[in-house]
Amino acid sequence: MKNVPRLIFWELTKRCNLSCLHCRAEAEAQESDDLVYDEIIRIIDDIAGSYTPILILTGGEPLYRHDVFDIATYASAKGLTVALATNGTLITADTAERIRSAGIGRVSVSLDGADAAMHDSFRGIPGCFEEALRGIGFLKEAGVEFQINTTVTRRNVDSLERIVDLATRLGARALHLFMLVPVGCGVEIAESDMIHKERYEEVLNWFYDVSKRVTMELKATCAPHYYRIIRQRAAREGRQITFESDGMSAITRGCLAGTGVCFISHRGDVQPCGYLPLVAGNVTENPFREIWENSGIFASLRDLSGLQGKCGHCEYRAFCAGCRARAFYETGNHLAEEPYCVYVPKRAGG
Repeated sequence: MKNVPRLIFWELTKRCNLSCLHCRAEAEAQESDDLVYDEIIRIIDDIAGSYTPILILTGGEPLYRHDVFDIATYASAKGLTVALATNGTLITADTAERIRSAGIGRVSVSLDGADAAMHDSFRGIPGCFEEALRGIGFLKEAGVEFQINTTVTRRNVDSLERIVDLATRLGARALHLFMLVPVGCGVEIAESDMIHKERYEEVLNWFYDVSKRVTMELKATCAPHYYRIIRQRAAREGRQITFESDGMSAITRGCLAGTGVCFISHRGDVQPCGYLPLVAGNVTENPFREIWENSGIFASLRDLSGLQGKCGHCEYRAFCAGCRARAFYETGNHLAEEPYCVYVPKRAGG
């Protein structure tokens, strides 16, 4: 099968203890209409019956759910690789041990600054930087692999080198940079906080340079242009793109929404990704496999000939595909050209 789900991001809840300026989920502090445990178990059975994706338990803040470890344990026992995406502030020594025991293979912790002043101002709660670092310390003590996730905005773009240094000092297995996508609360800060497309290009070229001098795994997320840039840079360097030299960037493409990635909301809605608010179906009403294989939205994302504007005739479209979420934000059309790309394709459009 050509298109199989490699990553499923599951928003277990929208509840959260922070008030992040850019939150995709527009997180809530109060109880929400989350799927109940028995529904989640049934859906995991459904997924595991057809696929073996990495299941990323996210939110909101997934540690708000008292049954998150039971969910992880069950999914792991069904043969799924399980990861956890958290802000890190609720991780105690006991929590870290429960994460390990539940079979969670990796935890991503969000750090949006190299110091408390930057991170706390972005995350909305004083002290959350130190709490996140404390949580990371507990993960290390428990022997749980962790990565750092950083959302790039105008606020922290000049501090990225310091964030790389911090992730290295902490012993992170990976650093994933997320280029801000205007969805959820991110819409409210899009004009003030999104870096312009020229700066975007500079950051991704800098990221390429960093990838060649650090041993830590680096990944540019919501940044499909990076997959064009590494090929342009490799061509200038007179070398071939290989897994050994470029990691997963050599064998995957930029935007995987609906082709290798999908998102399940706390209500069971299935979307191409968490940043593209188009609903392909609901797992409480239809089997996951049926949605994945038969959704018209997913089919449109898998057909690169449907891309419009300069993305439609770009020679790098098979490697990049443009960010479909940013295209949707700007135009209301998820197949429109990526609005934050400076590259001019060599072939004339038509």
